[in-house]
Amino acid sequence: MLRYNEKVVVVKYGGHAMGDADLGQAFARDITLLRLAGVLPVVVHGGGPQIGSMLDRLGIRSEFKNGLRVTDKATVEVVEMVLAGAINKEVVHLINTAGGKAIGLCGKDGNLVTAEKLHRTIRDPNSAIEEVLDLGFVGEPSAVNPTVLQLVMKEELIPVVAPVAPGRDGETYNINADTFAGAIAGSLDAKRLLFLTDVPGVLDADGKLIKELTVGQARDLIANGTISGGMIPKVETCIEALERGVEGVVILNGKVPHAVLLELFTDQGAGTLLRP
Repeated sequence: MLRYNEKVVVVKYGGHAMGDADLGQAFARDITLLRLAGVLPVVVHGGGPQIGSMLDRLGIRSEFKNGLRVTDKATVEVVEMVLAGAINKEVVHLINTAGGKAIGLCGKDGNLVTAEKLHRTIRDPNSAIEEVLDLGFVGEPSAVNPTVLQLVMKEELIPVVAPVAPGRDGETYNINADTFAGAIAGSLDAKRLLFLTDVPGVLDADGKLIKELTVGQARDLIANGTISGGMIPKVETCIEALERGVEGVVILNGKVPHAVLLELFTDQGAGTLLRP
């Protein structure tokens, strides 16, 4: 336990674990316990399903390009309202109810994160011509100033951060929560970055959990197809976080009770640990 004393642990909380009330309360208790044990937790949350349902309720149709949601002006206003408003305050309330002292933030607070427009290209399989995808107000972190987080943690508060940030052009950008968490963790030289997912971690060819991977091994598993589908961007985000200075990144199942505590405070851990 002492190895995490006064060390920053960034936890990316989202996906299906967020929609379950019991899991939410258990997560809040675990985060509160981390702070009581001397760890400095920072929570970054997503909210894709909640954004989708709010857009439906408001009758705003989303356009998708290559499987990615195009975020127009009307959509980004809803994204900010849901992420930095409803969801952020819900997570803060859960932690405070569990006995912690949480405070809600987003990338706009204290100049925490500055975004730039995300540029994606896709290659046409027939002509091999590359096309630039315009996803609207979808961004990626271009600069992180962790001062506000450091001040908050010094006061024994737990920061809960929504992945919305301003661009230098004055616009508001929606940032992928995994990417956002990686940038935050890198700026704080975090001891650990934990990605709570709905899978146990990275699996080998036989479907068994791989406990630990180096960056080189992870890249080999992507190249030979063992790591595939939605796990590829997750692992690539882990690698980016390690390159930003995070000591270790873990992919683990957020539906397992006390997964965060099991990962940090037991020898066997609870997911797949990626190291440089």
